[in-house]
Amino acid sequence: MVLIKDRRPTLIDAGFGSETEETVRLIRDAGVEPAHLDMIVNTHFHSDHIGGNCHFQNEYGVPIAAHKWEADLVNVRHPEVCSAEWLDQPVEPYSVDRRLSDGDEIHTGSRTFQVLFTPGHSSGHISLYEPDEKVLIAGDLFHKHDLGWLNMYREGVTALHRALESLDRVATLPIRVAYSGHGPAMDNPGAAIDGARRRLEKWLIAPEKLAWHGCKRIFSFALMIRNGLEKEKVERYLLSCPWFHDYARHSFRLEPEAFVHALVDEMIRSGAADWHSDRLIAATPHQLTSASWFEENNIRPGDWPASELSFRK
Repeated sequence: MVLIKDRRPTLIDAGFGSETEETVRLIRDAGVEPAHLDMIVNTHFHSDHIGGNCHFQNEYGVPIAAHKWEADLVNVRHPEVCSAEWLDQPVEPYSVDRRLSDGDEIHTGSRTFQVLFTPGHSSGHISLYEPDEKVLIAGDLFHKHDLGWLNMYREGVTALHRALESLDRVATLPIRVAYSGHGPAMDNPGAAIDGARRRLEKWLIAPEKLAWHGCKRIFSFALMIRNGLEKEKVERYLLSCPWFHDYARHSFRLEPEAFVHALVDEMIRSGAADWHSDRLIAATPHQLTSASWFEENNIRPGDWPASELSFRK
């Protein structure tokens, strides 16, 4: 998340739903009342970026902006919204008030951010660029030492090519500092862009590496939001997930039952997870999700009420 403190305070992305209380606290600690937010701009509609939308929209009346393609999917309650069903991730209902397109501008008062269409990580992914201060808010286009995983099963096999073109586009910009959706600010964003590009080029000729990158990150996030999984529940959980079946059968040509141990072994080998007693825990530092929040908010777009907003040309 990035909070732009200006005459029209703007929050870029809203975190995961269980972290909303902490997000509100951080905004207030920065000197901004949540009710005074002018807008929330979503770089894309994955659950770790839009989970707070519901609270801010319902509690404070903050409008939400997103790329028009993802906005339309959200507002018509399309079953593919946020890839939440496929990923088995809870997402609370929200609507998008402002549909964004490439070249639009976000005015925060003294600053004007350009909307850049940067698909790849998702079909409607956007980044924001402020040319006077040379600031890029990159979402999950690239991180300091990584990049957003690519979903060939929901975004198509050319997601990698779209990500490459998006990196090429931002590489032409004079960028002083870049902020991504995960990790620290980057004061040498050119190096991070080059690193992400080299990795994608390798994956073009080694698609199995692309698949490992994706399924490990999906499973890591599943472990994070569930505070890990008990050993006896790991196999049952994985076999219940649509993403796991797609990766097993189509990326690795294994029956899902045979892929369970292969994925767990790779999570351990790569340092993405580890056993703590008999519980598999994600290695990435993360906030614990309260059991009560997960129980109360474990819903999917198919459970959402209809939106007053709908598809708009």
